[in-house]
Amino acid sequence: MRCQPAPKQKVYICSNNNQPCLLCDEASEQAQPICMPCESELPWLDEQCRVCALPLPIDGLLCTQCARRRPVFRRVLVPWHYGFPLDALITRFKHQRQWPLGRLLAQMLGNWLAHRFAEGLPRPALLLPVPMARQRLRQRGYNQAAMLGQWIAAQLSISCDPELLSRPVETIAQQELDARARRRNLANAFAIVRPEAVEGLHVALVDDVMTTGATAQALARLLRDAGAARVDVYCLARTPRPGNA
Repeated sequence: MRCQPAPKQKVYICSNNNQPCLLCDEASEQAQPICMPCESELPWLDEQCRVCALPLPIDGLLCTQCARRRPVFRRVLVPWHYGFPLDALITRFKHQRQWPLGRLLAQMLGNWLAHRFAEGLPRPALLLPVPMARQRLRQRGYNQAAMLGQWIAAQLSISCDPELLSRPVETIAQQELDARARRRNLANAFAIVRPEAVEGLHVALVDDVMTTGATAQALARLLRDAGAARVDVYCLARTPRPGNA
């Protein structure tokens, strides 16, 4: 059986894939489907709280909330703030089933995390996507956090378990609530299917957007109570406090 292509036959080389940019449709000239000008114009989050990644005027400080009371999670790792055009890309992935955009965002987040790991950021042993309640999952048909977690896990060679955390209690959509109501809304909303699976491990929660941090705080408390040694949070974007630009 002849396995080699003919000498003059063109061969597809994935490392030289001149695919179109998913944002502007120009040639990306990169391995991922986004061109360098579009990538540079994403709302990169430079100045942020060193614990919860809340956008701040100066980098490396603590926000008022973290200075008053440290969260249960150790650190939030996020490359962008929730601004244009990233907000539109996340919405199209999350609500309009445009999965190539989600795959692109996951790949860029994975590249960003790999760079942070090379700089000394501790690698987690396990990625845990933020779960959805069953009714909402049936309505949407997929959990965008689980998709992100599995894509990133494959890219970074980290285990991912999208079934370990569950959300047995149906709650009001968090977008409709203020920070205090979000915390009350999430009381006892989550569960761990096998608590022994996280004992002594460094784990990282994966989600698309972090707003008040109430979901991350509730899940981190559940994981630490189950014996997790450290809980980080990985997400695509971080919103400012309500009322701030």
